[in-house]
Amino acid sequence: MFAAAMLTMSASAQRTAVTANKAQDNWYVGINAGVATNMQKFPYKNDAKGAGFFKGFAPEFGIRVGKNLTTVFGLALDVNSYFGNKVDGKTTFGSKTFIDATDFDLMTTWNLNNLFAGYKGEPRAFEVIALVGGGYSRAWAAKQGGINAKAAIDFALNLGADKAWQVYIEPGVVLGEPAVQYANPFYRITGPDGKKKYNGAFSLKAGVNYKFGTSNGTHNFKVEQLRDQAEIDGLNAQINGLRAENDAKAGKLAAADKQIADLKAQLAACQARPTAAAVVAAPAENVLQPHVIFRQGKATIDPAQYASIEMVAKYMKNHKDAKVKVQGYASPEGKKEFNQKLSEKRAEVVKNALVKKYKIAADRITVEGLGATDKLSSENDFNRVAMFVDTTK
Repeated sequence: MFAAAMLTMSASAQRTAVTANKAQDNWYVGINAGVATNMQKFPYKNDAKGAGFFKGFAPEFGIRVGKNLTTVFGLALDVNSYFGNKVDGKTTFGSKTFIDATDFDLMTTWNLNNLFAGYKGEPRAFEVIALVGGGYSRAWAAKQGGINAKAAIDFALNLGADKAWQVYIEPGVVLGEPAVQYANPFYRITGPDGKKKYNGAFSLKAGVNYKFGTSNGTHNFKVEQLRDQAEIDGLNAQINGLRAENDAKAGKLAAADKQIADLKAQLAACQARPTAAAVVAAPAENVLQPHVIFRQGKATIDPAQYASIEMVAKYMKNHKDAKVKVQGYASPEGKKEFNQKLSEKRAEVVKNALVKKYKIAADRITVEGLGATDKLSSENDFNRVAMFVDTTK
């Protein structure tokens, strides 16, 4: 009932979200040492005075292994031994063995600072920790044992930059300590005064714990960096905006892919046709066979088209008197004024190539822009051309 009440308080008091506590996290190990004394006066064999509170001490030594399950609640395994080899009443747990008795206890731990004041992201320099639990006690000389109940409180200091070390002073009470024949914490025995008393011991000891490193990079619990709802809503809005933008771009890419596929299909169809079949009508002039083909709306010469220009240049070098007119054409798409200027530019760039690249005299070349046409070919791709007409008299 006590543990359930403390867990309820722990859940309501813990307002700070911390990082996940993995199985390997928040373990610690420590040692402690001190003295213990009987809480009641009991006779010992033939010693009528016996031992009592502060009338006989036994040194003790313990080992503790624990894990903090939350910032408030944890579990610890305590193994505590009491020493002495005298057999008079002043030794409290007098026996002829080196170790008089040993406790094996499972303890619940409660960080009272975090329980009532919350966790601030790291342990406080000074903390108060309650321990409640029980286990089994064994008196080795008497060869008897029984269950025990244990309660203690730690006044602890957390040391080091990482607060990995913890030193503490611990007063505590063990009911059912097997002093001679009394081992049951719930069994009352009759003392010298005729009153029934619970068997138990009071101890005072000092200890040190080392807290192992955790998966969050520290030796303790770490506060989780949480975002408020407004920030989360803002990030969601950004994500939705990016998704919409990505969908729009995907649609454009799909349309572009379809257009590319259509153009490839048209090009393949054009390439499959015989060249002569593509020509609808030829001009009456003495037209030289090489043509320079341009991209739609462009007046720049593609590298592959220089082969046609080079053939005309070779012809003019072999015939020193030959003169050539460059006629530029555009396909019917677009406005008439634009196509006229485009055809003129196409004729000019071809002339410039003959003059500058192939060193043909400029006065042997004339240009003419004939605007848009659909008469050269049934395919518009073959109407965007520059043609050569031999004008030699």
